Amino acid sequence: MLFVMVSKLVEYVCNVNHQNKAGYTPIMLAALAAVEAAKDMRVVEELFGSGDVNAKASQAGQTALMLAVSHGRIDMVKALLVCGADVNTQDDEGSTALMCASEHGHVEIVKLLLAQPGCNAALEDNDGSSALSIALDAGHKDIAVLLYAHVNFSKAQSPGTPRLSRKFPPSPTQRSPYDN
Repeated sequence: MLFVMVSKLVEYVCNVNHQNKAGYTPIMLAALAAVEAAKDMRVVEELFGSGDVNAKASQAGQTALMLAVSHGRIDMVKALLVCGADVNTQDDEGSTALMCASEHGHVEIVKLLLAQPGCNAALEDNDGSSALSIALDAGHKDIAVLLYAHVNFSKAQSPGTPRLSRKFPPSPTQRSPYDN
């Protein structure tokens, strides 16, 4: 019933970009909701599609994506990304959605965010921390490995770019063809 009312409000009345006294828009609040039925998710997607999914809350500068991530709402994260949520937006402290997911240990959300074109895992917050350092500080080594791999190995090399290779000396049991 709640989502039916939300649908009618979006259709006829509501300014979905208007912030309440706490500084949150209806889109930001909906990003926190638990949705169980497909028809309710369609209402949420309609709401997300009718306003600014990248608007920042007036108090801390968080976006709907950051709120959904910090509460582990992967369904909302997916819907927001489909509607154009920017994974690289930073709040007032310089945090991104990826940093939030890394801190809270949301592995599947980290994977989802890293898969977005243009996701910059190397961004730093106001304290100079990156998603990788945040994951390590929080003890989320599995996330740290994903982030390290993304930052260091995800850049596709362009044709004609020489490949970097490591040359290791042969082990003591191996003989080089140049040994006498």
